[in-house]
Amino acid sequence: MTAGSLRDAVGHALAGRWDAAHDIAQAHEGEPLADWLHAVLHKIEGDAGNARYWYHRAGRMDHVADDATAELSAITAAVDERRPP
Repeated sequence: MTAGSLRDAVGHALAGRWDAAHDIAQAHEGEPLADWLHAVLHKIEGDAGNARYWYHRAGRMDHVADDATAELSAITAAVDERRPP
């Protein structure tokens, strides 16, 4: 997943465009940051069971109870940390 597409997905999520964000996350299934984003999106949707599944896949079970908006910021920060200087 490119940093740009992940940032786009976060932007869609923050703007309430859940379907657009979900499509991007789903297209990159298996990538840890995309799976974490997928978990947050299902949390926003109110599907706690599916969210927990994606948190587990992403190795982020410690974030299950976190605020979704704060997590979206953390995902963006993680993308920024991955970018080469």
